[in-house]
This record gives sequence, C-alpha cells and structure tokens, in this order.
Amino acid sequence: MGQDGVHHAEFSEFASGDREAALQQLVDSYVALASDQDNWVCNLANAASLLWHAYRSLPLDVNWAGFYVADGKNANTLILGPFQGKVACQIIKYGHGVCGTAASLQETQLVPDVNAFPGHIACDGETKSEIVIPIIGKNKKVVGVIDIDCLTYDGFSGVDVKYLEQLASKIAETCEFP
Repeated sequence: MGQDGVHHAEFSEFASGDREAALQQLVDSYVALASDQDNWVCNLANAASLLWHAYRSLPLDVNWAGFYVADGKNANTLILGPFQGKVACQIIKYGHGVCGTAASLQETQLVPDVNAFPGHIACDGETKSEIVIPIIGKNKKVVGVIDIDCLTYDGFSGVDVKYLEQLASKIAETCEFP
C-alpha cells in the first residue's frame, strides 16, 4: 500500500472517454507518486505507465508512450528512457526526427501525419501521428522529452499539448537528472 492507503496500481485506473479528465488525472497522479521521490528513473517509469494507461483508456490507439533523456556522455543526443510499447530506437541526435527536433528547438512538436514530417525516424512503421514535449530542466537545458505515438492520423490536439506540457513541467520540478 502506498500513500493514504491507496495501492500504487490504482493510479493506473482511468475513467474512459473524457480526454481532459484523463489527462488531468494523469498529471495529478504523477504529482502524487513523485511527491517523495526525486529519482528520474523511478519517476519516469511510473509516468510512462500513467501515460500508457491514460491514453489507452480514451480509447486512442497509442502504440508507444515514454521518454528519451539527454545522454550525459554525448552532447546533443537523446537516449531511450522508460517507456511502454514495442522496443524502440535507442539513440536520437538533436535535430533528427520528431524527438530530436523537439529537443533542439525546445518546443512541442504536434505531428498529425508523421509521413509528412521531414526526417521522421520510424521506430515503428505503423505509427501515423506523434506528439513530443521537451522537458526543460532547472538549468534551462533539455533533460528529456515525452514521446507518444499513435496508430491513427491526427491522434493528438491542443488538449494533449496543454496537459503534457504541464506534466513535463512537473517532471522537471520533481526529478534529479544527472
């Protein structure tokens, strides 16, 4: 049992149908789970699970949800972090693909059709749309990105941007990155 007599697994239970309610619950659940923890691996692992379960509850045909983090050994490089879904690309250079573009520009990338995105990196050829949110650390540098892939075109909207940017901000506040 976790905080206040709640089993941690209960944070993965989302009411289906209402996107804004599910995404607000995701942010609130992350904050609760990270309240006494600052380890980035631990917090991002739980956040990846929350992302997966929140989006699968909508239902939205999400096929990957997780993180790429700044590689401390190689500048301007992201390395695979905690995620849910099929195995993925392990290294992404800044400026390459949707994740690398979000990291280099420090701007959210909302991509309704990945096939129309110049230089898209296809870890899973079935992916049709994607959203990537940069996580900006306390030093104003990218410490990672939130990456979510969908099997349908136009899978994400401004609603997703709003709540996922809130999540990215909370992650930056609660995690100690190397």
